Amino acid sequence: MSEEAIVDPSPVEVRRARPDEHGRVAAVLGHAFAEDPLIRWLLPSGRGETRLFETLVRFQHGLHGGTDVAICEGRIVGASLWDRPGYSQSNRNALLSLPRLIRVLGVSCRRAVILERVIQARRPAGTFWYLAAIGAVLQRQGVGSALVADRLRQMPDRAYLESSNPANLPLYERFGFRVTSELRVTPAGPTLYPMLRDAP
Repeated sequence: MSEEAIVDPSPVEVRRARPDEHGRVAAVLGHAFAEDPLIRWLLPSGRGETRLFETLVRFQHGLHGGTDVAICEGRIVGASLWDRPGYSQSNRNALLSLPRLIRVLGVSCRRAVILERVIQARRPAGTFWYLAAIGAVLQRQGVGSALVADRLRQMPDRAYLESSNPANLPLYERFGFRVTSELRVTPAGPTLYPMLRDAP
C-alpha cells in the first residue's frame, strides 16, 4: 500500500488486536498483500493469502501483544504484526504451523525455505523490533501511517523490516527507516528492501 498522498483521511483508531479478531486480521492482510510481489512469488496460483496470514498471525508473528489493528468507522481496516526484540518462534508453534504452511504453500514450500534462509542471514546484529507485516484495505486514508506511528511512539529500541514493495518505501522513510541494502531472494525471485530505524 502506498500512502505518499493521503486524500481526505477518515479518523483512524489504533489498538491491540483481541484473540477473537485474528481471523479478521488475516483477512485484511491477505487482501492487502494480494498483489504484493513476494506473495505472488510464494503463491503464484493467486489463492491462499488469507490462510497464509492466518497461520502467521496465530503461530509465528504478532504474538504476545504484537498484533495491532486500525479501526475506521467501527471496522478493522488495517493491521500490523510486530515481533519483540529477541523473539523466536517456539518449537511448539513451529510444529503446529508446519502442516498448515505445507497445505497453503504446496510446491512453493521450497521457496519459503529459501526465503527464510536469505532474510535470516541478512538480519542486523543486536536487538530490534521486527515489523513482519502491515497492510490495509483502505488506501490513501492514513491507515498504514497510523499503525506505524502508534507502535513507534512506544518503542525505545531499534526497528527493522523488509519491504517487498518499493512503492511503500516512502511511508517507512517518513518514520526514520532507511534502506540498508537490496536483497534478491533468487535470481528470478522478488527483491526485498531491508530497512532499519535507529533507536530514538
